[in-house]
Amino acid sequence: MISDDAVVNLFALAHPGRLAVFRTIVKAGPDGMAAGKIASANGIPANTASTHLSILTGAGLLSAYRDGRSIIYRVNFSHYADLMGFLLEDCTENNAEAATALHEYFKGHPASVAPVRAAKA
Repeated sequence: MISDDAVVNLFALAHPGRLAVFRTIVKAGPDGMAAGKIASANGIPANTASTHLSILTGAGLLSAYRDGRSIIYRVNFSHYADLMGFLLEDCTENNAEAATALHEYFKGHPASVAPVRAAKA
């Protein structure tokens, strides 16, 4: 990821409403969530949700697909990981104190791992 891409992504997340929408979709997991349910879960009008979803999708943080009459939004976790990697690596380059502080933070706050679904027999 380059700086310009990171700025677009950070802009997309730098609004309380968009951040709330993004968090809602992250919590929905890999199956994603329909646009109407996203709006309801955040207590916002459909047109406001649509604007937030459009900005987040345009930044590459979300992907969308149609399922019947609904549009389902999912987090693009590989893109999100690229953003986090950029922030961790590029922004802490040659700064041992920052790298150590981040390492300590993540050691104390391990990422939760979603349970793996058992294969159907």
